[in-house]
Amino acid sequence: MSLLLTGIGELTTNDDELGTVTDAALVIDGASVVWAGPAASAPAADAAVDLEGRAVLPGWVDSHTHLVFAGDRTTEFAARMAGQPYRAGGIAVTVGATRAASDDQLTAVVRRHVAEAVSQGTTYIETKTGYGLDVPNELRSAVLASAEVDEVTFLGAHLVPQGWDADSYVDLVCGEMLSQVAPHVRWIDVFCETGAFDGQQSRAVLTAGAKHGLGLRVHGNQLDYGPGVRLAVELNAASVDHCTYLTKSDIDDLASSETVATLLPACDLSTRQPLPDAQSLLNAGATVALASNCNPGSSYTTSMAFCVATAVLQMRMSVSEAVRAATWGGARALRRENEIGILRPGSRADIHVLDAPSITHLAYRPGVPLTYAVWRKGIRAR
Repeated sequence: MSLLLTGIGELTTNDDELGTVTDAALVIDGASVVWAGPAASAPAADAAVDLEGRAVLPGWVDSHTHLVFAGDRTTEFAARMAGQPYRAGGIAVTVGATRAASDDQLTAVVRRHVAEAVSQGTTYIETKTGYGLDVPNELRSAVLASAEVDEVTFLGAHLVPQGWDADSYVDLVCGEMLSQVAPHVRWIDVFCETGAFDGQQSRAVLTAGAKHGLGLRVHGNQLDYGPGVRLAVELNAASVDHCTYLTKSDIDDLASSETVATLLPACDLSTRQPLPDAQSLLNAGATVALASNCNPGSSYTTSMAFCVATAVLQMRMSVSEAVRAATWGGARALRRENEIGILRPGSRADIHVLDAPSITHLAYRPGVPLTYAVWRKGIRAR
């Protein structure tokens, strides 16, 4: 059954031809958008909803989360807020809790956070393994996640677990662990960072993943300057995530590549790191995405609107740049930019309606819950 959404005060399509349309309408049929444009020209549909001047945009595409976890790290967070530095080793706390949790407990955690995200306008979610760090628990995480989210990434190379040396653990990740997990995921990722995996080890992980047909993603340049961006660009990774510390060469490499720079501002705030230089990336011509990095240790939020407001108010992105990064940019980071993060005929009917007349209110009214309605694959989810 087709549905006409009319009375749209401002329609952000992310389509180069349609652009932003005022006094607009959308028609969806099943899981797809079939028409978009001025309300006066809208075709008839089987049913209609008048949005009474509210703004409509594509649903948020959260292209970087870690939702398969158990346990609590508030003590670590409080210590950081009291002045202790962030270190990647805190991941080990979550690993212990996750291994001890049952399948039902882990599934409940994923479902709760997905529901929380959808209620705030997120309509497409990627999540990673990485809190199992042994073969049975990485496999379990991948299987559970694949039943609950849109995209799953294998992050066995998240941290070297206790009792292992890095090279031996990389051999496990690239061998038995990858063979077991690969059928259940689309991507492979590696934490290329001081305290995790160096450039050579990260290359080994990504190369092994590519041989299994997986797309590549990289955690890189979060805690210091390093090889993450260079490696991601060289291997044509879909995205390199964090990008907190970038040289001019890193920025130029990203601008001349197909690799998306995925920025995670909520994580930088929570770890008291500098915020990424979004404007230098945009000015150079790089593609930028925004994502939540929802995880229990360094960025415990599912609010993409918070990330957008932070990008505007503290990273000097314009509202339209930030919204595009949190929708189309995230889709591009997952190499699905023709399907999601965009509203035009043929795209997936992932629709976010704000209880506000324009997307500007996302930064103009920070912290205020503005999601009025959500359609996900053409089904109203809120």
